[in-house]
Amino acid sequence: MDYIAINKEAWDKRTTVHVKSQFYDLNGFLKGNSSLNSIELEEVGSVAGKSLLHLQCHFGLDTLSWARLGAHVTGVDLSSEAIHQAKSISEKTNLEATFICSDVYKFAEANCEKFDIVFVSYGALCWLPDLTLWAQIVANSLKDGGQVNIVEFHPFDELLLGSAYFGCDGPRVDEDGTYTENCTGVKSKMITWMHPISDVINALVQAGIYIESFNEYPFSPYYLEGFEAAENGGYQLLHAGHAVPLVYSIKGHKNR
Repeated sequence: MDYIAINKEAWDKRTTVHVKSQFYDLNGFLKGNSSLNSIELEEVGSVAGKSLLHLQCHFGLDTLSWARLGAHVTGVDLSSEAIHQAKSISEKTNLEATFICSDVYKFAEANCEKFDIVFVSYGALCWLPDLTLWAQIVANSLKDGGQVNIVEFHPFDELLLGSAYFGCDGPRVDEDGTYTENCTGVKSKMITWMHPISDVINALVQAGIYIESFNEYPFSPYYLEGFEAAENGGYQLLHAGHAVPLVYSIKGHKNR
């Protein structure tokens, strides 16, 4: 089963829907808004004058938001439609960026550049079958002492929905819609993998990344079905009356 071809087709289809959605608010971005949230802004810190690699960048709003903050950005995504849209938005906003259409693993085979920061965020890791190889790619893409920032959806939510957290080596095959408000009638076959957080952390450590911090958050910046408004302006999910973790972040540096 060619998971890359299947997922590329799904994300090509999703992109055409996402660029028109209120969820992504492309019109607001074109007027100068940022798509970044407080979690990643605080975790990553100042990017002015730094080179930043954004793996699995979708159609580039977060990538270009870092460019607005002064970073020299490169975004990578497997969807040709997403990369086409990213390049178009870059031109419309006069924000300099390099966008590369490739899956993460093939990108690493050709990449020779070293970056100050590698950034991965929100719903990226579930599309990757091999975290050990992914973490080595992250490390190989960093300069000595370079910084990696992962901001990801917590698997606790998927666990409550019935997904296996441990002991599931095979992929999950679904045919589902997308998460934006204009998704009616849009369904695609998708192949994903569940990854325990310990696997993410251990893969990074084994690749030579020193973990500076690991944080969990009882809210998400994004609404999904079953969530309710939280006091901080985000969204929470309650289980037995208690807020469950919905996002986690990892900050690390490549050992010198």
